Amino acid sequence: MAAVVEPAKCRVALLAGGTSGEREISLASGKGAGEALREAGFIVQELDPAKKDHLKMLIEEPFDVAFLCLHGKGGEDGVLQGFLETIGLPYTGPGVWSSATAMNKAQSKLFYQHEGIATAPYQYIKKGEEYSVHELALAMGGTCVVKPATEGSALGIYIVEGEEAIADAIERVFEIDELVVVEKYIQGTELTVAVLGNRDPFALPVIEIVPKADFYDFESKYAPGGSQHICPAPLDEEKTKQVMDAAVGAHKALQCSGVSRSDFILDEDGIPWILETNTIPGMTATSLLPDAARAAGISFPELCTKLIEYALEEAE
Repeated sequence: MAAVVEPAKCRVALLAGGTSGEREISLASGKGAGEALREAGFIVQELDPAKKDHLKMLIEEPFDVAFLCLHGKGGEDGVLQGFLETIGLPYTGPGVWSSATAMNKAQSKLFYQHEGIATAPYQYIKKGEEYSVHELALAMGGTCVVKPATEGSALGIYIVEGEEAIADAIERVFEIDELVVVEKYIQGTELTVAVLGNRDPFALPVIEIVPKADFYDFESKYAPGGSQHICPAPLDEEKTKQVMDAAVGAHKALQCSGVSRSDFILDEDGIPWILETNTIPGMTATSLLPDAARAAGISFPELCTKLIEYALEEAE
């Protein structure tokens, strides 16, 4: 049971911005969440972790909780969570280890596999290491996905075929990350499932994503009209339960608290393959988490309130 909070007595440090390549999206998330939090009655102060004086305010001001709207490195990877742990300020979303593990697409696959959640065959390459493009192409079946291990929002993701294209994609990804994941390309329906809760997490309705591009890339995520969200997804009851159970399983496998959102590809054989788990889902006008919550009868202000209640419960 989540802690019960009185919004009018709760001072929230809303953290958005940061220094990652997703700074502008983070600011947009912060704007959306800020409006919802104020509508719910919270006392809200916007802070940007990229500014040292704002970090100082987190230490010196009497905030009750930090509401995180940070995406990418330095905000979603456990770094800021560790700072907040050190100063004793409760915060929304998963903790240090969960955030760091989910952010690393190579490491998180190990935990999915341990829990029996299907994830695409893959290999990872560290910058400076030797690798054989020929062997990668053979292992992945020709067409593969090349992506950075520790970036989010579909930054630097390439779907490529052939050795020359694979090699080029790997070098492009090395420009933004030290670790590259190369995985087998699985074609199918793109789905995403948000999960709420700490000790007894539950899934929100499944969303089918229909991107205008070939896949759910950065433009599809954030441009108005970049993709269509169908919620609930047009799946039968059995398949819906299977995908929701997999999302809850991923939440538990990564020891997430408060919230997570896992992305899947449902292949032609009906197998949901997990792609990744997001520990700070977007809060923009086009974001998936608020969409799923609305489909479950949870308004945006109610959703933000729940996230704060989960944060305070986890800190008890």
